[in-house]
Amino acid sequence: MPKTKKWSEIRATRSKSGVLERAEANRKKRAVLLGEVRRARQLTQETLAETLNMTQPEISKLEHRTDVYVSTLRRYIEAMGGELQILARFPGGEVEVIELAPNGRKELLPA
Repeated sequence: MPKTKKWSEIRATRSKSGVLERAEANRKKRAVLLGEVRRARQLTQETLAETLNMTQPEISKLEHRTDVYVSTLRRYIEAMGGELQILARFPGGEVEVIELAPNGRKELLPA
């Protein structure tokens, strides 16, 4: 016979705050911190700062920000030898690739 739970127990695990906390925890698991990417590329903040004409403290601040301009993120990734791509996923399985053109214009390209 299946184990049953009281509705109050189920509702307690589905509370709005609980759902939001779990969603945030899952987002953090999927997100890779900029500093981790830099260390995986075996680069120091000092080396990256020289490449970007910034100071080491500015790189540290950038790596700890919760919100970054896309252009700044693109420069950071390119300075490590990478290419930034942004994917937009929509219900129904449609995927659009958003690439930044060299002149800074955004172009939508089908995936």
